[in-house]
Amino acid sequence: MIFEYHAEFNKRSGDLQFWTHENHAIELFKQEMIESRMTYIHENPVRAGIVEKPEDYLYSSSRNYSGLKGNIEVDYW
Repeated sequence: MIFEYHAEFNKRSGDLQFWTHENHAIELFKQEMIESRMTYIHENPVRAGIVEKPEDYLYSSSRNYSGLKGNIEVDYW
């Protein structure tokens, strides 16, 4: 089982580990990089088949950027 496999490499997880620890931080120092990553995040509910358009996902900041009222307050850069 995959959960048992990942738990072998993490002493704090016990017998099973649900999340893998493979985060790779990337400094976003260009406007294009920020927009690219935001587009990727906003498209996740679409790729998952939850909604047809990013702004249709109720808990996405994509709503704010599309001119719709969102559930979260967004500070625009």
